[in-house]
Amino acid sequence: MSDQDLRDRLDIVEVCTRMCWHTDKREWESLRSSVFAEKVLVDYSSLNGGGPAEMAVDDLIEAWRTLLSPLTSTQHLLTNHLVRLSGDTALATADFQATHLLPNALGGPLWTLGGHYRFALSRTPAGWRINGLTMTADWADGNRKIMERSK
Repeated sequence: MSDQDLRDRLDIVEVCTRMCWHTDKREWESLRSSVFAEKVLVDYSSLNGGGPAEMAVDDLIEAWRTLLSPLTSTQHLLTNHLVRLSGDTALATADFQATHLLPNALGGPLWTLGGHYRFALSRTPAGWRINGLTMTADWADGNRKIMERSK
């Protein structure tokens, strides 16, 4: 493996990790400037039904802001990263656990979701950027209704 391949792999893992970090810290502009491409093919169908949809980065970030900002806190953890490079494109996978907190009078305050992400990335002049994001939910625990109450 070349030094460039190693640098690319580290950069890709960092971009994927930044997606979670900036989301949890509500650093919306950092998501736009250092994580996502201008268009992202997003697929959350394993959780919400429907199918993949191409979204402008600003629309994706606004959807996340609307959904997550009312929550008291979130923590998205990624692990078991695998990266497959192909020139200026890459596919990466990682397991995740996402915990959402919203104290409320109608049930438990936590909803935790586990599964894996598949990231499609491309090399840009600014570095690696995510242009495809597929989330596959494998399990959940707690009060999913807090996500409905957060809207």
